[in-house]
Amino acid sequence: MKESSVFNPGLFSLNHFFKLIIMKRLLTAAAVTLYSLSNAQIKQGTAYISGEINYNTYKNNDQYTKQQIFKVIPTAGIFIAPNLAVGTGLGYTHTKLDYTQAIYNGPYITFIDYAGKTNAVTVAPFVRKYWTLSEKLYFFGQLQVPMEFGKLRQDAFVTDVYEPTGYVSYQTLSNERRHTAIGINVKPGLDYFLNKNWSVEATIGEFGYRSLLHKDADELNIKDYNFGINLSAISFSVKYVFAK
Repeated sequence: MKESSVFNPGLFSLNHFFKLIIMKRLLTAAAVTLYSLSNAQIKQGTAYISGEINYNTYKNNDQYTKQQIFKVIPTAGIFIAPNLAVGTGLGYTHTKLDYTQAIYNGPYITFIDYAGKTNAVTVAPFVRKYWTLSEKLYFFGQLQVPMEFGKLRQDAFVTDVYEPTGYVSYQTLSNERRHTAIGINVKPGLDYFLNKNWSVEATIGEFGYRSLLHKDADELNIKDYNFGINLSAISFSVKYVFAK
């Protein structure tokens, strides 16, 4: 004997009612999320300051080499539209390299004590686009045009020894040359706001192009080009935001 299925209008209405409630809550949650993300956009006219201070030293006792690099680049930016900023960095870089080298050529030995110093001013205008990931977290892409203007001072004390006779001669060499570098690079990054005034940002990787022009004491120009990607270029900085 077959059982007949009985349509229960009350049960149908109850299921439909629950479905309407769930759909309404989902739509409300989606609307709240979209509203929060739209409000999380960084407003036009918002200004900020940041900067980079680095000191690196490298020493190799086996090769009698020591290098020191000091860099300070303060940065300022302003949002010209929601989530779109422009700005520039203006800084100073000092590099010092010292090494001692021995060159053997038959009965001759040449000892070189080298000291080089570079001082340069850096100007780096940029444009940065933000995408909102959450109320406090943003992803950004930055296009930067760094320019560097500097001078390299090189000094070397050279000692030549002729072993068969023990003859020794000395000479001091000095040279100065100016350089100008310009490049274009693209950096992706993340920016996390601790509160309305402070954020921590990290850039991950770098893709770009750099052109370097040397001009020596004889006014001869030497050009050097570099184009590539550096996935190990990771930097962190703290930013102060003048919240509106």
